[in-house]
Order: sequence, then structure tokens, then C-alpha cells
Amino acid sequence: MCRYLLAAFTLALFVAPASALPPSNARTLENSEEVLESLSKIPLKGIPAKLLADAQGVAIIPRVIKAGFVFGGRGGHGVVLAKDKDGNWGDPVFIDLGGASVGFQAGVESTDVVLVFRNRKSLDRLLEGKGKLTLGADAAIAAGPVGRMAAAATDGKLEAEIVSYSRSRGLFAGVSLDGAVIHANANSNAMLQQPGRETERKLAENLKAKLMDMSKEKPMLVAPPTLGAPVPVPPAVGGPVPTPAPSSYPPPLTIPLPQRP
Repeated sequence: MCRYLLAAFTLALFVAPASALPPSNARTLENSEEVLESLSKIPLKGIPAKLLADAQGVAIIPRVIKAGFVFGGRGGHGVVLAKDKDGNWGDPVFIDLGGASVGFQAGVESTDVVLVFRNRKSLDRLLEGKGKLTLGADAAIAAGPVGRMAAAATDGKLEAEIVSYSRSRGLFAGVSLDGAVIHANANSNAMLQQPGRETERKLAENLKAKLMDMSKEKPMLVAPPTLGAPVPVPPAVGGPVPTPAPSSYPPPLTIPLPQRP
């Protein structure tokens, strides 16, 4: 019993502050762009551009804190962006992530989480504020494919509504997003609509531009073919004529012809 009480106390220390005191809107937007920037620098192990191009929405939740020993939990604050009917990324909606888990787990970890929504069903539930979205229960979730060669995995072979990506900074064992709960943060969203929020709106535009750039397939860099020996350049007009290199072959034999009497 003491062990379980200690676990609950540890969980309260690390998870409760993350949900009770979310970072400012500006800091959340800055951190979200930094997460995308880090993922874009590893194209061989990042989110496939085709997956983002076909996605209906993306959620970025920086610095999700997970803590626990047998009993664990998580908490984080981020944003979700959805595409409009023209395929452009819309304004961010601030969200909170939380939840508890039971199983083999130990330690504390800060993880950046990116969720790619492949359809509108679960995404609209968040955007319209219709309640909480429980991952694994309300929407199937699976680890997302990575790299340029993973495009085939996004065409009919991936059945989950949401695919997840993460970047860890610490140690944690047995972590899973199944059971995590996401809901819109009404206070943060109301603040974004207030006057005098030009800085936050600028950061939101930067975030949308970054997502649009990551949705475009980048050409692969190919090394130029190996060329042969350099071709000598002819001398300039009026310049000195280069002396031909001596031949390595012996000179031809000269046979004298017989003279007529």
C-alpha cells in the first residue's frame, strides 16, 4: 500500500502541474514549431510528407510529462490544426492531454508528441468542443511510419484513425498513448481571440507555414557521377602553343631504298 501511495504522490508532483498550469499560448506555439523543425531535419526517420499531405489534421503536444511506478500518468498542453476544404491549414486550437496508465513502467520522461489525424471523425470532435477524445477507445491509434520509403504504408495498409510520433528526452519503459485523453482548452482558445494578440497570431502563421512545407515531397540529393580524366583546355588565341608530351614508344625504323645505277 505504501508503494502505491508513493506512486500516486510522484504522479501528482509531475503530472498535475502540467495540466493545472499550462504554458502561455506564445510559448506553446514556439515549442510546437520547434518540434516540427526538429522532425523536418531527419527526413529518413521523420513523418512522411505524403502522410501530412493526405492528413486532415495534426496535433503537436510539446514536452508531455510522463511519470509513474507501476501506476503512471501523463500531462501536456499543445495545439491541433485542421485543413479547410481547400486543403490549407487552419488556425490552431489549444488542447490538453492527460491520462493514467497501469503496467510495467518506471521513471520520468519529457516527450514531444505529434498526432496525425487521417480522417475528420475524431478531429471534428476536438475542434467543435464536443467533449474528450480517448485515444485507443474513441479513436484507434498506432505508431506512424517513418522515412521517405514509408509512403506505401500510408496507402490502404494503415487502418488507424490517428498515427503517433514522439521524441523523448529522458528514460521511460512501457509507455503507450492508449488511454490518453485529449480535450480542447477553452481558456487558451478564448485568449487567442482577444485583441492585442498579434505575436501569437504571427507564431500561428509560422506554424501553418512549417506544416505546409513539411507536406511537400523534397527531392533526394544524388551524388554526381564520377567523371573521367580531365580534358585539356586548348590554349587561348595568341597564347603559347603547349609542347607535346614525349612519346613513350620508340621512333619508327627508317629503311633506306636501293639506289639505281
